[in-house]
Amino acid sequence: KINEIYTKKKRLLILGLAGGQGSGKSTIAKILSIILKQQYNLKVLNISIDDYYKSLADRKKMTKFNDLFLTRGVPGTHDTLLLNQHLKFLKKKRPGSLLLPKFDKSQDDRMSKKHWKKVKNKFNIIIFEGWCVGAAHEKLKNLKKPINILERHSDKKLTWRRKVNYELKNNYKKIFDLIDFLIFLKVPSFNYVFKWRLLQEEKLKKISKGKKIMNQSEIKKFIMHYERITKNMIRNFQKYDVTINLDKKHRLKKISFR
Repeated sequence: KINEIYTKKKRLLILGLAGGQGSGKSTIAKILSIILKQQYNLKVLNISIDDYYKSLADRKKMTKFNDLFLTRGVPGTHDTLLLNQHLKFLKKKRPGSLLLPKFDKSQDDRMSKKHWKKVKNKFNIIIFEGWCVGAAHEKLKNLKKPINILERHSDKKLTWRRKVNYELKNNYKKIFDLIDFLIFLKVPSFNYVFKWRLLQEEKLKKISKGKKIMNQSEIKKFIMHYERITKNMIRNFQKYDVTINLDKKHRLKKISFR
């Protein structure tokens, strides 16, 4: 279907791939990339929203709104200006090259530019993956009731929730509007985000020599930052072009099309 859309439109397509933490976005993105390259001879670039996290110093500046912004992940903690510029540049047919940022999760900071990836503007498909890709903002009245203890104790004045919601409605929507085709990896419930995110952290521990790796209680607190938006995405999965339903054992259960 992706190849059909590309053949019909005859221009670069941005494919959005979303899903909760640990759902398998990166793996699916790699598989899709291989299929599109080998089966259809298309030039594919994989981009993760995670690499566009703001630097630790910039996130510290955001604590003027609320200390919760020091934790990466939610809308507002990404460099949306740079991401928007890069996606728009890649959509244009003008020749040129880009330096794509890289983020080191074990250091919780953006890598220096010498580690960034240089790419030339010669692609057919961009696979743009991230947990909140395509997420929509909520009505302000829905923000009032805390969804977990993090919101109840650390966001009593709703400054964090309102700012995150504002970012989704404005800066992130501009980026998501550039997407041509949306795929959503739907987890059985939010409980599995914790289980699968824990597995993800254990894998990270093996390759990062134990630097800034979270334990179970830290992961529980960490994913509370994502809970509101993730649950909202699960409730409204029908708006995605394709939904890949996962079972409790992390296997493909069903694929549905809009």
